[in-house]
Amino acid sequence: MAFSVNTVALLALVFLLSAYLKRRTTKRPPLPPGPPADPFIGHLRIMPSDQQELVFHEWAKTYGDVMHLKVFGHDIIVLDSVQAATELLEKRSALYSDRPNFTVYTTMGWDHNVAFFPYGRRFRKHRKLLQSYLSQQFTVKFRPIQEFNARYLAKGLVENTRDFKYYISRYTISVIMRIAYGHQILSDDDEYMPLVENVAYAQNNGGPPGGTIAEGTAERSFLRTQMESMSGKDLTDEDIQDLKGSAGVLFAAGFDTTSSSLETFVLALLHHPDVQKRGQEEFDRVIGDRLPTFEDYDALPYAGRVTMEVLRWHPSAPLGVPHRAMEDDIYRGMFIPKGAIIIPNAKGMNLDGNVYTKPTEFNPDRFLRKSEGGNEEPPPVATFGFGRRICPGRHLAATNLWIAVATIFATVNITKAKDEGGNEITPEIIFESGVTSRPKAFSCNIVPRSEKMIRIVASESKNPSM
Repeated sequence: MAFSVNTVALLALVFLLSAYLKRRTTKRPPLPPGPPADPFIGHLRIMPSDQQELVFHEWAKTYGDVMHLKVFGHDIIVLDSVQAATELLEKRSALYSDRPNFTVYTTMGWDHNVAFFPYGRRFRKHRKLLQSYLSQQFTVKFRPIQEFNARYLAKGLVENTRDFKYYISRYTISVIMRIAYGHQILSDDDEYMPLVENVAYAQNNGGPPGGTIAEGTAERSFLRTQMESMSGKDLTDEDIQDLKGSAGVLFAAGFDTTSSSLETFVLALLHHPDVQKRGQEEFDRVIGDRLPTFEDYDALPYAGRVTMEVLRWHPSAPLGVPHRAMEDDIYRGMFIPKGAIIIPNAKGMNLDGNVYTKPTEFNPDRFLRKSEGGNEEPPPVATFGFGRRICPGRHLAATNLWIAVATIFATVNITKAKDEGGNEITPEIIFESGVTSRPKAFSCNIVPRSEKMIRIVASESKNPSM
């Protein structure tokens, strides 16, 4: 059979290309291990639609803390240990600081949200705007705002005319609205309350992964500070969108994560009444006749440990926000392909039995020194993310949670609700899935601790002079 010159050349090219690809594939390290996959669709059939963080954590017990999944040609790498997340997302942050495309959230208008930005110039610009305002030193200025709104939270819980979740939402909305935009919510019918809750609902249920201040009447806020810094400059459309977007993400992230953590705190108290008892005993011993302030932080260590355990027991973003590999990489002899979606399983890391004793139990004393009867277990660093994508508002979130926890210990008793027959209702420990996660709906009974405390709350929750 005769072959033309072109045919021979084409066959030679195919042979050389095949040899090259085979040699390259042979030399490339293997992908991380993972569950058996189906042809074409990969792991689609076994991908959980709910409680992904717990399923991934169980798989990690078999396949290790770095797992590979594939769905319709997309590589997914699940990290289930702080060590792996730190070594990749922090020590190699130049390779892992990108984000995948978030089509759903872009469609909902969150394309100006720094949490979803791809890595690059605009991401760095937004981070700079937020970090300068949310540093640990700067957020000390927000303490009067947090303290007042914690008292307003106590007032709502003591009066108890609505479901407790409403007062928790109002507290977190009020703090972050005041800090981000300079507006203090002082009424249950404030026009921003339903708007904010609808926005938060949309953000949380998207699936698991213009005025002037020229008159000087605007309250001090993030938005006012940034606008003043740009005074006299010609603002581009991008500058305006960046201001709106960075203020918006400060608000959205600060509201939803703190409110979900406080609901988790209430759920934990219903299952561990001894925690409430000890928190109240600490308050009575140290303070007693007034409400707590940030000056009491060091004097209320148990409240601090409870706050830390809430953040560990169920992080508000259990799967974090996915990263994206910007280049091929090799880790522990395993190949991580460019474009792979990297999921830092914060919930799995916080349940790591190699780090935390009986990790599913709510135990604030796990953080105590061994000389004090604890295990000296580490703080839950995974809760706020890693590397260049770590949450810029983490200091504000932690202090928001602490002052609310300490105030609740001081002012009310939280017990299980009862059914029509007088039997206690023990809520299940089940959490919703989403970018942020909160306990599934449950009820409880909240009453003031004493008549004296009712008077203290009424006195200290008057309109702020901030």
